[in-house]
Amino acid sequence: MTAQTLPDIEALESDLTARIAAADDVPALEAERVAALGKKGSVSDLLKQLGGMTPDERKVMGPALNGLKARLNDAILARRALLDERELDRRLAEESVDVTLPVRAAPTEAGRIHPVSQVMDEITAIVADMGFAIAEGPDIETDHYNFTALNFREGHPAREMHDTFFFHPDETGERLLLRTHTSPVQIRAMETIAPPIRVAIPGRTYRCDSDQTHTPMFHQLEGLVLDEETHFGHLKWTLREFCRAFFEVPDVQMRFRPSYFPFTEPSMEVDIRYERVGDEFRLGQGDQWMEILGCGMVHPNVIRSGGLDPERIQGYAWGIGIDRLAMLKYGMPDLRAFFDADVRWLRHYGFRPLDVPSLLAGLTR
Repeated sequence: MTAQTLPDIEALESDLTARIAAADDVPALEAERVAALGKKGSVSDLLKQLGGMTPDERKVMGPALNGLKARLNDAILARRALLDERELDRRLAEESVDVTLPVRAAPTEAGRIHPVSQVMDEITAIVADMGFAIAEGPDIETDHYNFTALNFREGHPAREMHDTFFFHPDETGERLLLRTHTSPVQIRAMETIAPPIRVAIPGRTYRCDSDQTHTPMFHQLEGLVLDEETHFGHLKWTLREFCRAFFEVPDVQMRFRPSYFPFTEPSMEVDIRYERVGDEFRLGQGDQWMEILGCGMVHPNVIRSGGLDPERIQGYAWGIGIDRLAMLKYGMPDLRAFFDADVRWLRHYGFRPLDVPSLLAGLTR
């Protein structure tokens, strides 16, 4: 190429400028940019030939080609701005908003609190008013906290009452497990809190079981009271007041039946009177009995495992299924639906986020 080919550059600029102006959309414009200024574009090819020219030729062709490149870039940017403006006008015309449509519901209006979370909040409001503190513990436990310290000795047949999820043994042969009840927190509370102890323990528990009223993961509430004077009469009053407040009834009729739990002695199953009207359970009245929880005086061996003296300290413990409480209070027939993640079920049974349970205003509003 020589300086005499400069008119060809002018013709090339005229052709490329016309092609850029004729591009009808952004993809077509991008194709023209690549054809002219890309690595293998026509202008780029001319620029590559500058190295083979004489110094005098480069003085002429260098400014000419760089000027061409700059002018083409300006033309492409101008065309792109025009195409963007045209596209915006089209979208404004086609994507108009009907301002007469109803406003979307706010998150606090559309969202729902899961019944289990709501019942946990209700429980917390009740037990806090009764003087209980909330205690928590890990979901993954050792055999010591889940069984041995709770009077489940090695080979004890009561261990078979719990279908336990075990992990693989570690290098020492010990097998961790998913806790089968919230009772391990009893031992942890005794190890960290000096008597008097008054704690409520809500949390997740795990057993290998699944049907209409059982799931592999479920929720329990545990209560523990330890001091030097607590007796079974205090336990009965606590359970009666808890059930009366939770089910929001003026009174409840309860009966205590002898039972067996390794960690309490004596142990009791608690039934509550109810009647069924259609699909509704009316608790606290009627002529039928329903088992709702287990309880008893804390076994001396458990107190001793927690590092306390059973000759001086005594108390009671009780446990109830939180999911079962929700089913009874709010008329939910199948426990498995709690964990199906079906938004339709949650819209029906869920609670509004701002409906915070309060004994003053009423647990449910």
